[in-house]
Amino acid sequence: MLREPNSKGGSHYIHDELVEGQMLTVGTPRNNFSLAQAKRYEFIAGGIGITPIMTMIAAAEQLGIDWHLHYGGRSRASMAFLPELEAYGDKVTIWPQDEMGHLNLTFLAEPAEHGRVYCCGPEPLLNAVAGAAEAWPAGTVRFERFVPAQLPEPVRTEPFELELAISNKVVTVGTQQTVLGALNDAGVPVLSSCNEGVCGTCEVGVLRGTPEHRDSLLNDAERAKNDRMFVCVSRAISDRLVLDL
Repeated sequence: MLREPNSKGGSHYIHDELVEGQMLTVGTPRNNFSLAQAKRYEFIAGGIGITPIMTMIAAAEQLGIDWHLHYGGRSRASMAFLPELEAYGDKVTIWPQDEMGHLNLTFLAEPAEHGRVYCCGPEPLLNAVAGAAEAWPAGTVRFERFVPAQLPEPVRTEPFELELAISNKVVTVGTQQTVLGALNDAGVPVLSSCNEGVCGTCEVGVLRGTPEHRDSLLNDAERAKNDRMFVCVSRAISDRLVLDL
């Protein structure tokens, strides 16, 4: 694990305080980046973003589905799993930035029939892939982010109400509050983790009303359903949201 001095503390703890043999309590994993059925996969990884892609490659191989990996990094020395990837031969394109510059994404100009793109890496790479793959059908290009996407200011700045269908409460969310914070203050705690809209832990069902989705998880089709939201970052467009809480 990379030692990141500007992390929220996890990197510091693992490098400086955690010792071999120490017991840790962990939660069950969540998968917001699952591999959907396709006839062709274009895998794109930047740096440590190769980690989730490795399991996708193994799955595609097991299922006999055509795939190609485009893997970029600062240098060969910094790129993980290179020996393991050698076994896949010409299915893998290695692209060290110090030798070749930024990844060439021209292969995304034309969508592959029944194909899907999976990309994980730093924000500049994700933005470049999103731009290069504009012609691909909705829902066929999937991203996993290290940090939340950059968003404009919220649509609604004035307070709004939450009606809690199970708790039988009405909660007001103030201008400077998050939905998560307002729920916690009202005695209806919701499990959360990243508080940035990237992990999916704080997902809550929406029964009525229109949320303003400010997460980095849902695709356009999922947002249009307005049947769930991530309360650490998302807010409301309508005056009231009815939540399944």
